[in-house]
Amino acid sequence: MNRREAIESAIRILAPRIPRHEFEAVADHALGSRGLHAASPETAAWLSMTAYIRHRLTDYDSLLDEGYDVESARFFVLDHMNAILEEWGSPRRVLEEDEGSAS
Repeated sequence: MNRREAIESAIRILAPRIPRHEFEAVADHALGSRGLHAASPETAAWLSMTAYIRHRLTDYDSLLDEGYDVESARFFVLDHMNAILEEWGSPRRVLEEDEGSAS
């Protein structure tokens, strides 16, 4: 299994109901991010998926533009991120403690 297949497999496990276009975007990000090259496929998939949700599907970037600090912006989008993960069938959730160190 090549790296793309391993990441795609991990995404399917992490979010079995993720929409196809978002699946592709998360997989492409996981493969294209230099910071994730050394990460396991599962870690790359999770970090890419949570970053995608945060930046594309929540008000996170708008909150930053409005002057909120990173920690506050992450706090305000946490419930929305977890609702999306639930919709996508993910068994995992983003925890407040995780937000301090995730991108």
